[in-house]
Amino acid sequence: MRSGPDSSSLTATENKYLFKLFISGMSVNSINAIENLNEICEKYLPGNFDLEIIDVYQQSELAAEYQIIATPTLIKFRPAPQKTILGDLSDLKKVLLLLGISNNQ
Repeated sequence: MRSGPDSSSLTATENKYLFKLFISGMSVNSINAIENLNEICEKYLPGNFDLEIIDVYQQSELAAEYQIIATPTLIKFRPAPQKTILGDLSDLKKVLLLLGISNNQ
């Protein structure tokens, strides 16, 4: 009899990329950041990411908690190290490099 979660599912979850994208309503920059990040995740991390989009107008307490002072802001929590990127994520090479994602596609 087992107790506790399956260790292989924990490892899979720990290896999954975890992103929080902070936006300000549906501004042009917000929409571009969402689209660019979705394209990156679907192309380079298919099925290997969790993404939470947080509108700072609707969830200002989270913006304060994560000390968001400009939007769009992307925070990568997993895998370590944590990284923060500002902007609409349109510079693909720079975003992939900062996130530690290989672009050998």
